[in-house]
Amino acid sequence: MKIIIVGGGFGGLKLARSLSNKKGIDVTLLDQYNYHQFQPLFYQVATSGLDASNISFPLRKVFHDEKNVRIRLGKLQEIKPKENKIETTLGEMDYDVLVIATGADTNFFGNNVLKQFAAPMKSSWEALQLRYRLVKNFEDATMAKSPEELQKFLTIVIVGGGPTGVELSGAIAEMRKFVLYKDYPELDFSKMKIYLLEGSPRTLAAMSEKSSTESRRYLERLGVTVMTGTVVKEYDGSIVTLQNGDKIAANIVIWAAGVKGNVPPGIQPELIVKGNRIKVDRFSKVLGFDNIYAIGDVSSMETPKYPHGHPGLAAVAIQQGSRLAKNLIELNKPNPKLIEFEYFDKGTMATVGRNLAVVDIPTKPKLHFKGFIAWMIWMSLHLMLLLGVKNRLFVFLNWLYSYFTRDQSLRLLFRAPI
Repeated sequence: MKIIIVGGGFGGLKLARSLSNKKGIDVTLLDQYNYHQFQPLFYQVATSGLDASNISFPLRKVFHDEKNVRIRLGKLQEIKPKENKIETTLGEMDYDVLVIATGADTNFFGNNVLKQFAAPMKSSWEALQLRYRLVKNFEDATMAKSPEELQKFLTIVIVGGGPTGVELSGAIAEMRKFVLYKDYPELDFSKMKIYLLEGSPRTLAAMSEKSSTESRRYLERLGVTVMTGTVVKEYDGSIVTLQNGDKIAANIVIWAAGVKGNVPPGIQPELIVKGNRIKVDRFSKVLGFDNIYAIGDVSSMETPKYPHGHPGLAAVAIQQGSRLAKNLIELNKPNPKLIEFEYFDKGTMATVGRNLAVVDIPTKPKLHFKGFIAWMIWMSLHLMLLLGVKNRLFVFLNWLYSYFTRDQSLRLLFRAPI
């Protein structure tokens, strides 16, 4: 069985690892990058807490001891289902089974002006670009020529009150409180404003009411202005215009307000649903196809528990990859016994800052943690999910250093000499 997996994210990587060294199965993993990116910690790269290399792991190193997995560095351009081929930047590739695990990208909801000026954060590169913009912003602030211009440099707007927006807001607020005034003693950071804008009535809408309330309380304690029920209409690089007509002058807007699936050409439009996701059955098979599957953020699977599809979480992608691997192994047997996918929700969590986090565990009765205990749970889980002992060690040491010094050491501007 010749299997091509497109995407080395959580779902694609789990699938490839689960199929490694299985007899009768040949796996090709195609990705634009030669490394796996740990997306939940992008915000720490952007805020100088971690280096991008600490949360990335070479794909080829993952499969050093695997005889049936090949890595190919390229981009999927088109699926040709009638020919069982895909067109890539490397040329055509044949498959018996194709698995689309291309994940999701930032959703600007068709607003090209926002896309031009707002900063996304869906890859290690974008996180590094955002770090550069943040540091450069404060360097430029030291040369501001008027109070109005200075205030623009000292105003940061984060759009989207999900985990990414909440975690970014908290990290930047802690930088303001403990770090920036030391780096830039000539600036008055008591005038710095951090806005978190969310269109729905509460932050962390996918979590419990308790977590939502506590996350907002933590953010406001750190000095973040949280504005729920607030929709951004446009941003021209200087002024944020809200739907109600209010305006906020800001040099930096970070967009964390939504994602959309990376659907490759060759999938019929009628199979694409809200969020740019591909409709699949309970076996992750794309509707209308016998040998094309989709898992993770790019797929939409309706189940009795999740009639509108599963949430875009790493845990969902990992479990789908694991289940699909078992089913594909079964398909290679004379009398395959396939099992439908059922997501086991182990809980959701988000961190706001040092000793500040919220955790929901859907047991009976439901468990909820906050503060230091929740923060320890959050750290432990993220360390376990990281690939590589070296990465885990470096991330842990960075966190330990930051905890006791309340500082980060990666506020670096790499550029050609002036």
